[in-house]
Parts: sequence; C-alpha cells; structure tokens
Amino acid sequence: MQAVSRSARPARRDVLRAGAGLATALGAGATAAGCAAGRDDGVAADGTVTIEMWHGQTDTGKKALESLVAAFGRSHPRIRVELGGGVLADAMLQKVTAALAAGSYPDIAYVFGSDLASVARSPQVVDLTDLVRAAPTPWSSYWAPARKAVTVNGRVRAAPAVLDSLAVVCNKKLFRQAGLPLPEAGWRWDDFVATAKALTDTGGGRFGTGWPGVGDEDTVWRLWPMIWDLGGDVVADDGRHIGFGDTGTRALEVVAELARDKSVYVDPKPGSEQMYQVFMSGRMAMAVTGPWQLPDIQQARIDYHVVPLPTFSGRPMTISGPDTWTVFDNGDARRKAAKTFVSWLAQPAQDVRWDIRAGSLPLSRGTRDLPAWQHKEGTTEGLGVFTKALDSARVRPVHAAYPQISQALGQAVVAVLLGRSSPAKAMRACAADANAALLIPR
Repeated sequence: MQAVSRSARPARRDVLRAGAGLATALGAGATAAGCAAGRDDGVAADGTVTIEMWHGQTDTGKKALESLVAAFGRSHPRIRVELGGGVLADAMLQKVTAALAAGSYPDIAYVFGSDLASVARSPQVVDLTDLVRAAPTPWSSYWAPARKAVTVNGRVRAAPAVLDSLAVVCNKKLFRQAGLPLPEAGWRWDDFVATAKALTDTGGGRFGTGWPGVGDEDTVWRLWPMIWDLGGDVVADDGRHIGFGDTGTRALEVVAELARDKSVYVDPKPGSEQMYQVFMSGRMAMAVTGPWQLPDIQQARIDYHVVPLPTFSGRPMTISGPDTWTVFDNGDARRKAAKTFVSWLAQPAQDVRWDIRAGSLPLSRGTRDLPAWQHKEGTTEGLGVFTKALDSARVRPVHAAYPQISQALGQAVVAVLLGRSSPAKAMRACAADANAALLIPR
C-alpha cells in the first residue's frame, strides 16, 4: 500500500471490503449484466477506440497514471484512455458491483486482490490467460505473488497492478537509547516479543510496536505470515474448513504476549494512521509495514533500519498483497484496446515509472533489473529488503469466502489484543464463523 506518501495510494487494507451481501449482489448483477452489451462500441468515425479506466487512485498515484496514459496515447494514437470512476479503491468493489448489475461498467477497474474472486464471478470479466502467455513481459518473470493474486481456478482473470511485502522498520535512535542491537534477518518471533518489551516505556508513552485494532484486513494480514510459517494455511485441502486452527492459536499467542507486556500500541481507528503517527513521532520502536510507508518515515526524519519479518522456523516468510487491473467486456474493439493497454502498462519500461512514482514494488524481475529501479533501491534505505522479500512472499488465496474468513480472524485478533479472550477461545470462535462461510455454495 505511494509515490512518496501513504496518501498517494489508496488505503487498501483499511476496510474489510467484501461481504456476503456484496457477493450476493454481484452474483445477481452478473446475470443482468450478461444480457447487456455495454454502453457503446467506443469506436469513433476515424477508428479511434475510447476505453474507460476506473483507477481508484489519489494524488500522486493519479498523476502517475495520467503521465503513463499520455505516453500510451503518443505510441497508440488509435486508443484513447479516459481515467475516471469517481471513487477511491476502497469503494471500488461496491461501485463495480452496481455497474455490473446496471449493465454499464468500465473497461478497466482497479480491484483489490482480495476482491477478485468475487468480481470474477461475472461473465463480463475478461479472461486474460491467453494475453499473458503472449505478452511482451514473460509471465514467468512476474513475481509469484503477482501471478497467484490474479489467478482464479487456474485462469488469469486480471492483470497485476500493485505489489508489496511486509517487513519491520526500526527506529535506530530508540534502539541506541535502550542499548539494544538492531535485529537482523533470521530473527524469531520470541526475539520480536522480547525486543518490543525491552523498548517499551509505559510511563513515558513509548511502545515497542503497534498493531491495527479494528478487525479489518489491515489487522488480519499481519498474522498470515506467522500461520504459514507454522505450516498452516487459510483454507484446508478439503476446501470446507480453515487450515489454521492450531497454527492460528500459536500465532495469536504472540499477539497475547505483546498485549500482556503492554508493549503494543493498538490503533483503534481504520487506516492505521494513528499507529504510524506514533511511530513517526518517535514513540514506537518497531512498525510492521510495507514499502509504501518509507517516504513518510523519511519525511519525518526518522533514522530507520529495515529488517525482514521474524519467523518461528528461521526460514524467510512474508506476505504480499497484490492488487489488480481487472478488464471488462464492452465489445470486441474496447476489449482488445483494454487488453493492449494493461499489457503495455505491465512492461518493465512503464512498470518502473509506475513503481517509483506510485509506491509499488516491481511486478517482474525484468523491472527490478532496470537501472532506474536499481537507482531507486540504492537511494532509498531499506527498499531492497522489501524487494528481496518477494522471493519468499505468499499471498492470500483468491477465494470467494476469504472476506468472511478474514472478518472472523480479525475479530479474534482484536479480542486477544484487548485482553477480552484467550488465543484458544478466540480461535474457536473464529473457526466456527469461518468454517460456516466455507460451507456456503458459491
């Protein structure tokens, strides 16, 4: 989740967006949309094709896209891309759902990776499998998280748009004051808990670390690397149960230890802005975050250090939360033009411009190897740690029940953070709700 500030990218983990109601509406909308042919064929008398892109970006992200669209227009004069949508990415699922139901939808929309499974139920979502196989950027050169996040039931249902990873950013000054060495790659969660406790000064209002505490996706996705590292998974192999009953309890025990030690600042508001403000004011020693936060940290003049996430096993493990450019079918001409644009956008020469200005990590190894990205990494402290983490990063499953699973786990995390429940009890409640969601036919 910003060219040089968090506001440059939508706060895409601030709200648990998809729910049963929206999924049901989408299913109903898909039927209605299937009878519609879109608004018009978008072809002018001179053969120019106009496509509409609901971009979901704010500020710098929007400016970066505008620049890229202008460059695309110069090299593709017969395709005109109009940027619109009128909503930020957090509201995109609802708007796309309504548009599909009305039969009047864009050609491209910025859709969260966690929402793609629901959106892809619509027959108007274009299958891009053949496109990526023949695209100039080899599909195999994309990072595995980018490929997996756009693949539903073995088919590529969108183009990767944004890529990130989680690591730990440390305030060097607070470590020096406490006489503690900075953590290094390979550290364990027990080390994290002990370090957070040693860096906490409750009387002085200083915390070892922070955690979002509203139960949304921002709360949840920090727990998945722990669960995966312990051998668990989001959904069990049978597809009817969660795959993290025992491992989820163990992960929640780490959260419980932080809460018992009073070493964790629990952010009570969506967006985690308060948590980051505490870190950037010098009152928090460690923040589990992504590359989107580095510009704000630099602007706050924090002397910082980036280290990979701790693990239980010592093996590298992190999470990536890719988002997508999803293409919709408004007839042959517009569909072809939209596919041409998203394919062009993902090519390293364009991707590197988007990454540097809009705060994404490179979608492919081809982008990573470009001099422009190498310069960006070389001049941005810690950025290379986030890029390297993509080698071992995993993604949440593109599963229609994921929003309900996330909601159940989010409630469990909050209950433990606030001392309202033990890890085992919170996990039992989570399993009951999440397993029920997995039994719903989809």
